[in-house]
Amino acid sequence: MSENRSTEALAPVGIDELLERVRAGYDRIDPREAAAAAEAGALLVDIRYAALRDRDGLIPGALVVERNELEWRLDPQGSHRAPEAVGHDLRVVVICNEGYASSLAVASLRQLGLHRATDLIGGFQAWRAAGLPVSAT
Repeated sequence: MSENRSTEALAPVGIDELLERVRAGYDRIDPREAAAAAEAGALLVDIRYAALRDRDGLIPGALVVERNELEWRLDPQGSHRAPEAVGHDLRVVVICNEGYASSLAVASLRQLGLHRATDLIGGFQAWRAAGLPVSAT
């Protein structure tokens, strides 16, 4: 039996190095830039889990998609896509709580062809600290 895939293991990478590599591939944006992007038609996607949304509130107009469903909901070719997932050229701003998980999520979305995906530096906490709108859940 022959294998078509390489069986060599990849060298281990720590999470800090992985984040650095992922983030080097795109430009992240700050809260004011994210708000402006949303006004210009970008889709803000909140991937925080329910307990954080319940505790801290929501960004008005953001699509809530928990992290474990993100790729299925935003793949424009997927059978489980959200109505907002209209094409690969969609500008997507992924928002987690503090700006770490969102970076890894962006890497995954970019692999699906969403080449304009980015994330919010500092996440939801930075949005709120900037005094941008937040609504109760």
